[in-house]
Amino acid sequence: MPAQVIDGKTIAQETRKKIAEDVQHFFALYGRAPGLAVVLAGDDPASRVYVNNKIKACEETGIASNAYMLPAAVSQAELISLIKELNLNAAVDGILVQLPLPKGLCAETVLSHISPFKDVDGFTAVNAGRLMLGSPALTACTPSGCIELIKSAGVSIAGKHAVVVGRSNIVGKPAALLLLSHNATVTVCHSKTQNLAEITRQADILIAAVGIKHFITGDMIKDGAVVIDVGINRFEGKLYGDAEFDSCFKKASFITPVPGGVGPMTIAMLLRNTLSAAQALAKERLNYAF
Repeated sequence: MPAQVIDGKTIAQETRKKIAEDVQHFFALYGRAPGLAVVLAGDDPASRVYVNNKIKACEETGIASNAYMLPAAVSQAELISLIKELNLNAAVDGILVQLPLPKGLCAETVLSHISPFKDVDGFTAVNAGRLMLGSPALTACTPSGCIELIKSAGVSIAGKHAVVVGRSNIVGKPAALLLLSHNATVTVCHSKTQNLAEITRQADILIAAVGIKHFITGDMIKDGAVVIDVGINRFEGKLYGDAEFDSCFKKASFITPVPGGVGPMTIAMLLRNTLSAAQALAKERLNYAF
């Protein structure tokens, strides 16, 4: 039986509607909206589109956003100085530095200066470490979106064998940790994995996050698998996923499309993280005042 398509757009819209309601409640309590600062260095066209989409999403949910557009020639010291200013700005609850950064800038060093309380991308060592320990944390947006999409299909993660193809710090590793936190048995595959297809065919839940067009094909998944496609690969003006949709669609029970699957949920999780950061910071300031 062909798979059911998990409609990320619809699920993201429902999530954003709930966030907008919670933002109104936050405003009623504290007299201001949660604030997100988006920092873009350089003029990468794709990055500019992503930033514009995030700002638009903030506007639609009532989150206050400010974009800081910096030239490609910005120095690392100048970028870090801006981040430190935003860390101290009480109107800013979340800080997002759009990647990739221009050549000559070290993303790891730059991101390490973001306060973990305002790290709405979930990339700092503190939040990554808290995720590993199973402590409350601001978690990476794309992996969080993957989990929400799996849940939306009514699939119980507990006890399932989940296979994550890809081990990046942004998607693969945090996705594996989130699946573990939901009591899945998790296997992480990567470029050195031998007999990859034998492993992916064991997956009840397969997350494809390698950044290679149509890397996962239908003969690499078992009947009834849940396929979550994180890939966004541009080729001749079109977007393609890491999974070859048509062949996987024939065997999977659920599958996400590209576009319209994980992408919309990534932004929804960014908004949720911004709200969560604002709520935590507001409570901390209130406790400090007393």
